[in-house]
Amino acid sequence: MVNGAVLVLNRHYQPVHVTNVKRAVSLLYQGVARAIDEQYRLYDFADWAALSAAVEEEAIHTISRRIKVPRVLVLTAFEKLPRVRVRFSRLNIYARDKDTCQYCGRRLRRSELNLDHVVPRTQGGRTCWENVVCSCIECNLNKGGRTPDQAGMKLLRAPFRPKWTPLMRGAARKDTVRAWLPFLTLADASYWNVELGED
Repeated sequence: MVNGAVLVLNRHYQPVHVTNVKRAVSLLYQGVARAIDEQYRLYDFADWAALSAAVEEEAIHTISRRIKVPRVLVLTAFEKLPRVRVRFSRLNIYARDKDTCQYCGRRLRRSELNLDHVVPRTQGGRTCWENVVCSCIECNLNKGGRTPDQAGMKLLRAPFRPKWTPLMRGAARKDTVRAWLPFLTLADASYWNVELGED
């Protein structure tokens, strides 16, 4: 439960980050953030804890009290959107390509996918957003160390560097928390901690 995801908004109600429940409760307790409920009412820690005692929902327990898990926090002082680049990682590439082989178009589980250099490294291709795509094992083996043109294959979409959205900083989730929906854009991407090295 303490590792569950919580959406963090700046004071203008724009998403800036996704954090875990443990950190969210800490921010709430320190007075750095306020919890927001389904009616868009703001609560400080004391009010949120008092509200929590009467609610039969997800909660964390301390020695002396039960605290409802906040799903959305509003920072009290922060108003800027951070300028952050999207990490170049294996699972961010899967997210960008929507778990779909960029050659045959099949959508597969991530365990059945791998990464392919469009221009192979043996031909001078770089390991970067613009040259790496998601591919199924079969297509990757068929392509081998050739370019798509050399292998007689066609890319569904040219690889690109995705733009940053606040969700790229949060835990990868296929199931967006319902309480987040009023605050989110249509962007649906994942942030994964392991960054790949760019050439």
